[in-house]
Amino acid sequence: MSKLTKKDVSKAAWTWLFFHQSSHNYERMMGCGFCHSLSKALKKLYGNDKEGLSDALTRNMAFFNTEPQLGSVIPGVTLALEETKAEGGDIDAEMISSTKTALMGPLAGIGDSILVGTYNPILLSIGIGLAAGGSMVGPVFFWLTWTVTVVLLKYFMFIKGYDMGLDIIKLFMNNDVKDKIITGLNVVGLIVIGGVASTTVAAPVKFAFTSGDMTIALQESILNKIMPGILPMLLTILCWYMADKKNWSANKIILLILGIAAVMVVLGIM
Repeated sequence: MSKLTKKDVSKAAWTWLFFHQSSHNYERMMGCGFCHSLSKALKKLYGNDKEGLSDALTRNMAFFNTEPQLGSVIPGVTLALEETKAEGGDIDAEMISSTKTALMGPLAGIGDSILVGTYNPILLSIGIGLAAGGSMVGPVFFWLTWTVTVVLLKYFMFIKGYDMGLDIIKLFMNNDVKDKIITGLNVVGLIVIGGVASTTVAAPVKFAFTSGDMTIALQESILNKIMPGILPMLLTILCWYMADKKNWSANKIILLILGIAAVMVVLGIM
């Protein structure tokens, strides 16, 4: 009979939810938070076996890094494996460590693509639209929706990982499936970012060429006929280039945009 109750597993899931990034450092990354999340359950599993508990805490303190929402499945799986090992099952320390190492890469890629690269920008685009005119509805919507999503997802994935145990590896270690998911979500993410840029980035040109009674507005008569929104697109590409290729910080890019805007206004172009 298992020593861990549903309450024990639930407590471990909540601990992971709030402490997975605690003591985050370059040596172990999320290792300290990972170990802390399982520590109470491990103490119950190993009881008076101090050597077994010490070994379990040590191996779960090792380097660990993944996307923390979908990656919540990994501490759940690990807890299930630790429980099997503590009860004398056919699980050894190397299998537990190898399972963590094998899962954290694929889940990081899938999680970053789904949540950071796709879902988060979609929520931000909706929030930006709702914030038009200085409304607080936009930021409140984003904060509330994102918070509810990550809290429920972390808890659910932890419990699911514990329930599935080693079976979870078959689901996430299929490289063909993983690559197709990541590629598809990257495409969706690019579409979302493109939509956000086209609707929120503004670079209106007011300059107009006048000769006698003839007036040619640069924006309406030329730029819009070449490609509507061509300047916002070029400005977005410039920001991407400076951030991705030149490693500029967000502050430097903001100053660049302010500088360009100031020059254009002084020259009467915008």
